[in-house]
Amino acid sequence: MPSPVNQSAGQRVDGTWRRLGSLLWPARCLACGEAGDDHDLCAPCRAALPWHRNACLRCALPLPAMAGGAAATAACGRCLRHPPPLDRVQAACLYAAPLDRWLPRFKFHQDLAAGHLLAQLLAQACADAPRPQAVVPVPLHRARLRRRGYDQALELARPLARALALPLQPRLLQRVRATAPQSELSAAARRRNLRDAFVVAANAALPAHVVLVDDVMTTGATLHAAARALRRAGVARVDAWVCARVP
Repeated sequence: MPSPVNQSAGQRVDGTWRRLGSLLWPARCLACGEAGDDHDLCAPCRAALPWHRNACLRCALPLPAMAGGAAATAACGRCLRHPPPLDRVQAACLYAAPLDRWLPRFKFHQDLAAGHLLAQLLAQACADAPRPQAVVPVPLHRARLRRRGYDQALELARPLARALALPLQPRLLQRVRATAPQSELSAAARRRNLRDAFVVAANAALPAHVVLVDDVMTTGATLHAAARALRRAGVARVDAWVCARVP
């Protein structure tokens, strides 16, 4: 096992290389192209992001702003009438510019710089959220993973869990059925498409409180199907954290 001296030396060396790299290749804001900071986003563009603060706690759909600009702290009427399988949904932003450019670049074109920034924004938005016992990325089916080459939800969940010091369990949930792309389907067809698509790994130690991580929530069909699989297995509480919510 490395000694504390070796660990400190490694941190100093890594820090030196990062500082040197920032001098040779200064960060550029992914939104406007001007000089950014360590987060690849300049301060004005960060402030102008479509942060999602007034939303239903159960589905993250926008709610009217409360008096004094306070964030909404209630469920919408639909979720009160028909409670979803998710206890709470935290979306960092609305699906609007510039996230509507970053997310497809990350998801379909291997833009890992955009993914790194999205994970930072999600960590910032979820810093005060109730702490789960496990962070679980919504998995891809192995056939789609082979075609794409990487799992975008895992690429978000890994730095998110590290930033918030939370346990990551990427193999707790498995996608056992290859499904058609959700973007091509109606809301009802999305629900049918995902029926029995997820299972919990056999003999897995089940946390009482799990957070599912995904890039975008549109109708909620994918997250709801994953949450139902976890609940059937015995998980008591399932939340979801996403980078963006489609209004």
